[in-house]
Amino acid sequence: MEGPCQRRVSAAGQFVSICFGRRRIYMPIQIRYSDWRQADIIAVMDNPSTILIVDDDRDIRSLLADYLETNGYRALAAADGTGMWKMLDDARPDLIVLDLNLPGDDGLTLCRKLRANSTLPVIMLTARNEPLDRILGLEMGADDYLPKPFEPRELLARIRSVLRRSHAMPSNTPSEHAQQMRFSGWTLDLTARHLLNPQGIVIMLSGAEFRLLRVFLEHPNRVLNRDQLLNLTQGRDADPFDRSVDIQISRLRQKLGEDARLPQIIKTVRNGGYVLAGQVTVEPSA
Repeated sequence: MEGPCQRRVSAAGQFVSICFGRRRIYMPIQIRYSDWRQADIIAVMDNPSTILIVDDDRDIRSLLADYLETNGYRALAAADGTGMWKMLDDARPDLIVLDLNLPGDDGLTLCRKLRANSTLPVIMLTARNEPLDRILGLEMGADDYLPKPFEPRELLARIRSVLRRSHAMPSNTPSEHAQQMRFSGWTLDLTARHLLNPQGIVIMLSGAEFRLLRVFLEHPNRVLNRDQLLNLTQGRDADPFDRSVDIQISRLRQKLGEDARLPQIIKTVRNGGYVLAGQVTVEPSA
């Protein structure tokens, strides 16, 4: 069946079940009726964050836009990459919810192109729910991922989490006036949120890469395991199959020009975790 179907069930836990049938894929999304009609808005913001939804399914775009706006956000929508780039030119969204399967350039390609010159947070949606798709999404620079079918409340929680992490300043910043952190000839600019190589060339970082490198620089010469790194960068614990930290470290090593077999800056400690080796100096921007 094409298009949305809607059914309301009256019971102790009343809910609305909205189901999408598309390309022979059945994608149910359930929302508790009380949540849909009386959303739990954590805070009323004078300047709400703007979320750009990029999905070629009109019904999903409409549903998510309505749900996000009900929860205090401003929502924009685009059906493909062309629409996404236009929205980015016309508006300044704070986060993109990006579907993997799109006509023309797919979500992975769009995320890679975006990461070439932007740190705008990206949450990727994938209907395939395969580990490889999620790994590729992280490798292209996505800050988080969510498989379809999904509950809008979970997406809302992830949006809040990613926005909170992207705007937050860690409490253990070495100095409130510190704007640059120098290490091994490299410089992390805390204001511009980018990396400068020893030749002064700007290396763009995703939001997740920036947070991870900053955590390493704030804890130099200290071994950090995956649980600690996830907790410090994402505020959550790792599950046994979570490889997102390893993927982000691999990307950081590539951008630092490290030999994957013998890294000198971010080193692997067997059965321990990872450590940033060397001296870190903190200073104001030039």
